[in-house]
Amino acid sequence: MKIKVSAFAAIAAAVVVGCNQPAPEQKDNKPCEPELDLSTEKLDRFGITNKDYLSAASKRALQWKYVENDWYRVFNPMQPLKGDLAYEEGVVRRDPSAVIQVDGLYHVWYSKSTGLTDGFGGDIEKDKVFPWDRCTVWHATSKDGWTWKEDKEVAVPLGEKGTYDDRSIFTVEVMQHEDMYYLCYQTIKSPYDVRTKNEVGLAWSKSPNGPWTKSKEPILKPADNGVWRGEEQNRFNVEKKGDFDSHKVHDPCIIPFNGKFYLYYKGEQMGEEILFGGRQIRHGVAVADNPKGPYIKSKYNPISNSGHEICVWPVDGGIASLVTTDGPERNTFQFAKDGINFEIRGAVKGANMPHAIGLNRTIEATADNPTKIFDWGLSHVYNSWHYQSIMRFDSYRKTSHVAPGAKKPDGDKSDKVQDN
Repeated sequence: MKIKVSAFAAIAAAVVVGCNQPAPEQKDNKPCEPELDLSTEKLDRFGITNKDYLSAASKRALQWKYVENDWYRVFNPMQPLKGDLAYEEGVVRRDPSAVIQVDGLYHVWYSKSTGLTDGFGGDIEKDKVFPWDRCTVWHATSKDGWTWKEDKEVAVPLGEKGTYDDRSIFTVEVMQHEDMYYLCYQTIKSPYDVRTKNEVGLAWSKSPNGPWTKSKEPILKPADNGVWRGEEQNRFNVEKKGDFDSHKVHDPCIIPFNGKFYLYYKGEQMGEEILFGGRQIRHGVAVADNPKGPYIKSKYNPISNSGHEICVWPVDGGIASLVTTDGPERNTFQFAKDGINFEIRGAVKGANMPHAIGLNRTIEATADNPTKIFDWGLSHVYNSWHYQSIMRFDSYRKTSHVAPGAKKPDGDKSDKVQDN
């Protein structure tokens, strides 16, 4: 296979240098060296003219398993929506689900609340501590993906007082499977303090317009092996941090895969640190035989070293993921043939990139265009700390670096070839 131009300069730090095979015969306590491809083609590709003097960066480059550029995307500035999803002062609309199409209409679900965010300084029983606090799930439809009409009533309401979802329901995702519709979402049980543990709930319906039946119990909970230190409301004060998801399970998304259902989620750890490239955020997956569960967490969790909001889609017989915002592998496309063991496939140009992506699942990603699903979709923006709105993003694939009017390389598959 002919090697193409790489877009990997931005992800060198994500590749770990190691040895391909153990070397028990090693002497003098010298560290083992990885096996490197020192072919003339590879050395010329990466501009290495003296193979006897290789920097750590050059060694990482020579170990890259995937150096094609089929996954590289450039995002344009997001555009405001029209109709009921246009920005509205005093209202939070955020974290849109994937977009699906039923009977000629686009459908989206999202978190909605009203009023200012008070933070944790006052009465947490009465105040609104985050923009996503005191949210419920709402639903809107559109004929063209630009002008949206919001339902007059809430789609998924809060639970009765004392239930696991009596405080807030937010960050919703939709799955359509065998004539049924499933919404998974984060939940909060009151009171909402800095040590509150988020969980994941589920609702289902025979119609995208509802009514929705909610699960009586969470379908996913944080790990229970972390230990807080003391009684003070301080989420960084721990005796034991526990699993990567010992504090919160966030951003759920269920994907039918290999005859099962893979629930991908973001994990937050008790005593979360700023570590090696941002917040200590990682992703996990739980698997079930039935959309309603039970979901069993993978023994291989966590399945990412970085990330924030979950953004996953099926392609080429596996699962792809866009990892954003936090950690040393942020702003990368990753792929796992088995849905678990993800490897980096491409970098993403950070400018204009949305971070709370509602994928447009009416667009099919293909093996020769694995990121086509990003042609357009929805995301939220912060109009202020108090109020957010949903906007529309679009992007294009870029596989070459071409000046205006210049001849493009053979095999170029860019949606656009001119540099901006």
